[in-house]
Amino acid sequence: MRLLPLAFLVLAAASPAAAQLSPAEQRVVTSVDAGLAHNIALHEAMVRINSGTHNHPGVRAVADLVRPELEALGFTVEWIDQAAAGRAGHLFARREGTAGTTRMLLIGHLDTVFEPSSPFQGYSRNGDIVTGPGVDDDKGGVAIMLLALRAMHDAGTLDGANITVALTGDEEDAGDPLSVSRADLLAAAEWADVALDFESLATLDRQDAGSVARRSSNGWQVTTSGREGHSSRVFSEGSGYGAIYELARILDQFRRELPEEDLTYNVGIITGGSLAELGDEGLTATASGKTNIIAPIAMARGDLRTISPEQTTRVLARMQAIVDANLPGTDAEISFELRYPPMPPTEANLALLARLNAINSDLGLPEMPVFPPAMRGAGDINFVAHLADGLIGLGSSGAGAHAPGETVDLSSFPRQAVRAAILMGRLAATPY
Repeated sequence: MRLLPLAFLVLAAASPAAAQLSPAEQRVVTSVDAGLAHNIALHEAMVRINSGTHNHPGVRAVADLVRPELEALGFTVEWIDQAAAGRAGHLFARREGTAGTTRMLLIGHLDTVFEPSSPFQGYSRNGDIVTGPGVDDDKGGVAIMLLALRAMHDAGTLDGANITVALTGDEEDAGDPLSVSRADLLAAAEWADVALDFESLATLDRQDAGSVARRSSNGWQVTTSGREGHSSRVFSEGSGYGAIYELARILDQFRRELPEEDLTYNVGIITGGSLAELGDEGLTATASGKTNIIAPIAMARGDLRTISPEQTTRVLARMQAIVDANLPGTDAEISFELRYPPMPPTEANLALLARLNAINSDLGLPEMPVFPPAMRGAGDINFVAHLADGLIGLGSSGAGAHAPGETVDLSSFPRQAVRAAILMGRLAATPY
């Protein structure tokens, strides 16, 4: 089944007053249509390669498919090995253009959450809907990025553009230390004015939406201790409440006292008893105990997602204060693992969405409302949000990401590629 050409859709939908595309931008639309078959074949080839984050040869194999596509467009391409961070590596590409115009950082990733051991493999197409690992997150985004850049090249709008492409090989599980695994991304953002994120397109009530913020993704662990003894003495002055009651108090105070807009704090795993421990990765737990023994140890791990650095600082302080207000005969401590920082919804990010909506108007497409940041997770753009203005969700439209049965809608490819190509063309033509 051939997708309906976007050029036809634009001509059918746009009124004379709305159609404000330049001749070069009109060529972008036709180029996207002309290149769509090649792009979908490339997308299929990427999906058929397992590139789970820890499958280093698979990540490298996807990079090897992408490299010649970028080199054909005049990019200087570099593979950045990440053995020091325990990961495969990143594919970066650079194209130097006219001095003084907007410098753009395009962000996507080569890896998926599906390792070779996952039963969810392969590629299956039913009309415009494709099922497979990473078809949307983020091989759909990488395919759209390449389709947009090829259309810019064909239309002449790539000439003079200052662009760095950053395709990380470990977005789904960033390598340690972050100072190594994200060093090149941060360096590129220091250079850039704008960061454009080619992860999944967000929708609200089946309408395309614009994303200008992503929340943080951090972890916490609470460990409580108590005086082990006979259960008949629990709550007494000499024996106290025990570790499990202390942990229950802390978690319940988190539930009651922390709520505020755009904040979540999940409890993912819990253990306690006479003996208790969490596995090395915090993904498993063991415990033993008796009902007539006051528990001396308990632990819980969870995540914490915030919308701004200020919110992160304030919530961490409040969690610490709750942990420190111990029940009699108990003690507690909390530790934090700060991984993905927040990307706040700044005025500059909203201005980028306004520029994209001007393009929607020129294409005869509906205006994209702001997508609530609490409805999407963190990503690589979070690491650079303090260095460059950003826009999220220039990738594909799909469903079920990170789960067996993940799908992508191929009909979103031309629409998203045209939006991205025209936006980048307009940014490339002007100072920022």
